[in-house]
Amino acid sequence: MTKTHAAPVTIALPRLPLGDPHDCTDANDELTLYQTFYDTLVKRRDGAYHAQLAESWTVSEDARSWTFAIRPGVAFHDGTPCDAAAVAQSLERMAREDKGYTLGSPAVWRQYLGGAELEADGQMLTIRLTAPMADLLDVLVQGFIVAPSVFDRLDAGDTTAICGTGPYRVQSAGKDRVVATRNPDHLAPGAKNETLIFVLETDAAERARMLADGRVQVANSLDPHLGDIEGATLVRFTAPVAIIYLLNSAKGPLQDGRVRRALSLAVDREALIDTVLDGAADPLHGFVSPRHFGAGSDPVPGPDIAAARALLAEAGHADGLTLTLDCPTRLPDEAQKLTNDLGAQLSAIGVRFDVRIHKDREAYAHMVRRKEIGDLCVFDSSPMSTFRVLYEKIDSRTAGAWWQGYRNEAIEALIDQGRVTTDTQARAALYRKAYAELQGDPAWLTLYNPHRAVGLRGDHPGFRMREDGVIDVADLPDFSSDTETAHG
Repeated sequence: MTKTHAAPVTIALPRLPLGDPHDCTDANDELTLYQTFYDTLVKRRDGAYHAQLAESWTVSEDARSWTFAIRPGVAFHDGTPCDAAAVAQSLERMAREDKGYTLGSPAVWRQYLGGAELEADGQMLTIRLTAPMADLLDVLVQGFIVAPSVFDRLDAGDTTAICGTGPYRVQSAGKDRVVATRNPDHLAPGAKNETLIFVLETDAAERARMLADGRVQVANSLDPHLGDIEGATLVRFTAPVAIIYLLNSAKGPLQDGRVRRALSLAVDREALIDTVLDGAADPLHGFVSPRHFGAGSDPVPGPDIAAARALLAEAGHADGLTLTLDCPTRLPDEAQKLTNDLGAQLSAIGVRFDVRIHKDREAYAHMVRRKEIGDLCVFDSSPMSTFRVLYEKIDSRTAGAWWQGYRNEAIEALIDQGRVTTDTQARAALYRKAYAELQGDPAWLTLYNPHRAVGLRGDHPGFRMREDGVIDVADLPDFSSDTETAHG
């Protein structure tokens, strides 16, 4: 029997962004909240997919038709049944043109689920896609299933209309405090804490103090450089988010692959990590992190200043060149320091930056989406799906929101093969080939995966973060001894 207790567990987050769960996000604080209240068809854990609302699934040989057996007996928090028809309604809503918005990029899910035929028969759901997609589970892992009874309220902008099948039910939701109680009927019983209170605290140092003095039991997004906190466990991990510079391959000097390769060869990633983040990152050797499906293991070549200079000379820039660089003031928050230090490194091959600073991050994202960047811009890439990164950001035929003119027929052939390759190992091998191809002909200047830290009250040596860096509240340890002391 699962041990529970009445004392609430308080979780401090830097943002409390209750939004529409059918809008795409990779923000770990937002996903923490959504996964508290909602389930998805499948869960990703340790590089594999596991049953959640779907207890089993099959895919056709051409990767166009997927059939899911929906777990019987599951109800939404309002008591309405979560059957195949209800799941289909959520997927149809996800695929709407006005849904799936993420910063600067609308209708993310529509490009995969738009036009699909959904057939619901009792607990069986069949999805017939308009194009093959062997990586459909990568989309469905963030396809939160919402009770159709609250669709109208969500469409009206009421983001307190929270009704899923998840491990916790909402009790109250405000802009700086959300209270949830354990769902005793959850399909995967095991959540150890009866009541959760999410509180907003934007200052990382204050979140650490709240953890130290027992005001909270969990503190998200702490400084990974923190030393030991008495009475608490600091869990450090490498985030899968990729800190990169998008390179304008549509016009200007970076149309030339030799210039793009020269920039990559001239960068000393380890030195940047040391000077910009005081060592709190891992070098990024490809277009996705080592945690991604099909990531290669070979390091990117360099630094090699002589080879970089030779490539620039071959491309007609023996005397160097000046590149226009767009830089936001946040996301990543170190963007300006990073740009300064990168500029210092690239001066060794005669490359200079004309930097344009952008203070409005959302307007900056829209500028990037409209393909209005100079020669390069600071950015991050966060989807955990290797296929989504290739399809949305690198495939010239898609020309997605973050694509900047790159074209490589070998990469596109691998994407096409990956679409129809349902064998997991064979598809991973295809993506490893794409990884190697993009090291030799870079679409981006890839730099690092930053370190992150989460704090837990008490001693929890076995606790580890999921590969996507999101707190799974159902996996949190039992904090009864700490909360009984703190609230007693």
